Amino acid sequence: MKRIFFTIVAVSLAFSLHAQFVYDYLKAADNYYQKGDYFSAAQYYEKYFGSDKAKDKPEFNPYSPQAGNKKKVTAVTSKEQATWHLAESYRHLNYPEKAAPYYQQAMEMDKSKFPLAGYRYATMLRALGKYEESETAFKTFLGEYTTDDEYRKGAEREIKNLQFIQVQLKKKDLKYYTVNKAPAQLNTTGASYAPAWLNASTLLFTSTRPEDTTAKSKVYTNRVYQAVYSDGSLSQIQKAKMPQGKDMHQGVVSVTPDGNTIFLTRWTFSGNKKTSAIYSSSKTGDGWSDPVMLDASINAAGVNTQQPFVTPNGKYLLFASDRSGGQGGFDIWYAPLESGKPGTPVNMGASINTSLDEQAPSYHEASRSLVFSSNGKVGMGGYDFFYSKGSIGSFAEPVNFGYPVNSVKDDIYFTSRGGAKNILEEVMLSSDREAACCLELFYLKKIRPLKQISGRIVSCDPAKPLTGATVSVTDVATGKTVHSTTVGADGGYSFTLEDYMPVKIKADATGFVTNTTDANGPADMEEEKFGYPDLCLQPEAPQVNETFVIENVYYDFNKSKLKPESFPALDEVVRMLNTYPSMIVEIGAHTDNIGSDSYNQKLSEARAKSVVVYLIEKGIDESRLKAKGYGESTPIESNKTSDGRDKNRRTEFKVLEN
Repeated sequence: MKRIFFTIVAVSLAFSLHAQFVYDYLKAADNYYQKGDYFSAAQYYEKYFGSDKAKDKPEFNPYSPQAGNKKKVTAVTSKEQATWHLAESYRHLNYPEKAAPYYQQAMEMDKSKFPLAGYRYATMLRALGKYEESETAFKTFLGEYTTDDEYRKGAEREIKNLQFIQVQLKKKDLKYYTVNKAPAQLNTTGASYAPAWLNASTLLFTSTRPEDTTAKSKVYTNRVYQAVYSDGSLSQIQKAKMPQGKDMHQGVVSVTPDGNTIFLTRWTFSGNKKTSAIYSSSKTGDGWSDPVMLDASINAAGVNTQQPFVTPNGKYLLFASDRSGGQGGFDIWYAPLESGKPGTPVNMGASINTSLDEQAPSYHEASRSLVFSSNGKVGMGGYDFFYSKGSIGSFAEPVNFGYPVNSVKDDIYFTSRGGAKNILEEVMLSSDREAACCLELFYLKKIRPLKQISGRIVSCDPAKPLTGATVSVTDVATGKTVHSTTVGADGGYSFTLEDYMPVKIKADATGFVTNTTDANGPADMEEEKFGYPDLCLQPEAPQVNETFVIENVYYDFNKSKLKPESFPALDEVVRMLNTYPSMIVEIGAHTDNIGSDSYNQKLSEARAKSVVVYLIEKGIDESRLKAKGYGESTPIESNKTSDGRDKNRRTEFKVLEN
């Protein structure tokens, strides 16, 4: 009996200890979660879910509201709360593979307690590259979530992003891009980002790489580094000689055109709160002076100001700030620079900025393009690079660079050494597209293939073959001839251009009237091939008293009624008369010698009038048309043969006035 008793006690104690462990796992996980230590929280939530008790049934949750006297509230079970917290922890750790299944479980729980489960699940699917599934999940979320708030707007924007992504991944010109991660000496442990050229042979960038790689506890502080550029490669990487206080982060630099002043961001953390401001530093030998904070006109109290960029002409300072007076979040601002001192900042406006964040502005002088990153416009996801053509104070609607300049993760900080026609010719950028946590440096290059142009010069009159035509194509903007040639037997010509442009096409041929037309390019300027519209040349106007037989004009036997098969030939006469609106013509009808002279005369006159009536019905002014019957009086062949009589029965076109 004692043995049974002790066995029961032992089993009860084991269950009690197991329950205690389960509770301790949950309590520790919740504590870590509340502190923002998502890595530790995830580990303990996983231990909690690994216990039998967590799998078997829900437990009391000490963190959820309990029933009171006034109103009964259904408590969220600890298992449900833990599922949500675990999903959130993995999201904060940028671990979508782990987060997605838990968000999916949360979607099966009480939607009133976890209304954003569907939204978060859809974002994880997007991060995993499951774009069609993600689009479907966002649409499902919108069907169930009726609150008009940032999440509904975000889901609507994400659907547009996903549709954009799927189009971008199928672009025709992807073969012309090369994207390579910078070598390991640039992308070491920690983040490496914000490339900026000090001069033609020196690159500055920001990195959190530990100064002491042998230390057990490594310190990841943002500092400015520099590297020597030579023969297409970077070497001699070292920390820039610039004073930096303890617990101070600094980086994201821009240098004035004379190389004597550097603007940079400095920031500190208080808990999870970041406070940033823009500083300036002067060149001193091979280093830089102690950075000095810009005045309150730039660094307004209580706001974050960061990511300075000096325009290549040295006239403006661009930067990002969450100061008041913008569109929301971080906006792009600019301030005039006079003697190195910035003036009153001006917001770039609603065409550039959104209610979310626009950051990391730069200006590519050669192509006159403002480049910045935004998470508030339709794009690939996260921050995308956009460009806007124009100059300070007047920029066009921003355009997304698209894939593969952008990825489905964050793409921010862009510098280009490309020319006016190809901003993507030589680019360095930073992105976390291949990293679990941090920004890294990448090289990007796009080859711009020559545009294949083709066209044809043809005769407006199919009955008049065109040979030996010459064509010239002229740039409308410059007046420069970009192509000239003699067309082939089919009238075709072809050539290549670096870029599509508005052109004027001019063609000449012996016996034809010179003609010109304007042409542009395709709607998608990235198309590799484009055909200009056919340019037709009109035969020169016939001379006065010049007479032509109108072939293929037929009448009913011994009657003046036109047969339908005559209409195409007469329509060509209409076209010619419309081409030469001052021309007056005679329509003459002729017969053979069968029948009496008077009969043939009347028949020919009636037939000539039938043709004139047809031409009038087609819009030709009656005053330009004269009908005349010649009967059998002017044969062109002998009437003794059937073939001769066929040729004598004819309708002619004679020019009276030109």
